[in-house]
Amino acid sequence: MFKVTPIPAFNDNYIWTLQGDSPDRVAVVDPGDAAPVLAWLEQNDATLEAILVTHHHQDHTGGVDTLRERFEVPVYGPLSSPFAGITAPLRHNSEIRLLGHRLQIRAVPGHTLDHISYFQPDEGPQLFCGDTLFLAGCGRLFEGSAKQMLEAMQYFASLPDHTEVYCTHEYSLANLAFAAAVEPDNSDIAQVRAACEQQREQDLPTLPSTIAQEKRINPFMRTAVAGVRTAAENHIGSLLDSEVEVMAALRKWKNHF
Repeated sequence: MFKVTPIPAFNDNYIWTLQGDSPDRVAVVDPGDAAPVLAWLEQNDATLEAILVTHHHQDHTGGVDTLRERFEVPVYGPLSSPFAGITAPLRHNSEIRLLGHRLQIRAVPGHTLDHISYFQPDEGPQLFCGDTLFLAGCGRLFEGSAKQMLEAMQYFASLPDHTEVYCTHEYSLANLAFAAAVEPDNSDIAQVRAACEQQREQDLPTLPSTIAQEKRINPFMRTAVAGVRTAAENHIGSLLDSEVEVMAALRKWKNHF
């Protein structure tokens, strides 16, 4: 498995550094800002080997050009992306090898239409999911549909329970507050919320999560749970006929929570 280290950026972003067997060779995921990456590389006497991009938003791509001026490295990212800096475009269900590990590529539109995730499937599986899946949440539907987001959540739920989940924003406390409003009697949400509050008081990341944890606490991965559907119905004041409708209602609720 990769050794994964967060580099904080902006107000709440994480740029993930990935190290394989050679700690001095690293890749970074979604470098929205080059400056903290360059500082980290210098402090750790490391060389950049590759850049991974999950989607085109500026807070995930803004540092790419500066990093490539310094390091002539491949920039992996979605084939369909409007971001022009990708040099190694990736297709849905393709696979790459990076720093001695496999990464499986999955199209997960919803937040944006070009969004992809990277899954390291071997011992100690790891998921780098950008802004699609968060701890106890999911990304806003800026370009995609509730159906696409539901399909992404179903894919994530199919991964091994012990998969580590590395998203790119520290949204956990806000997401857990919403999850508690949806399922006020869910003791797992209360326990994770208390743990995350402690971590943030110490200025520590709440990430990674795990797929097992998300199945217990994340309303967007629990659209088939009767209590979650009932909460969404009560919020909008009408019956919902499918998981897609539950997803859409939850996302609209969260947008204004």
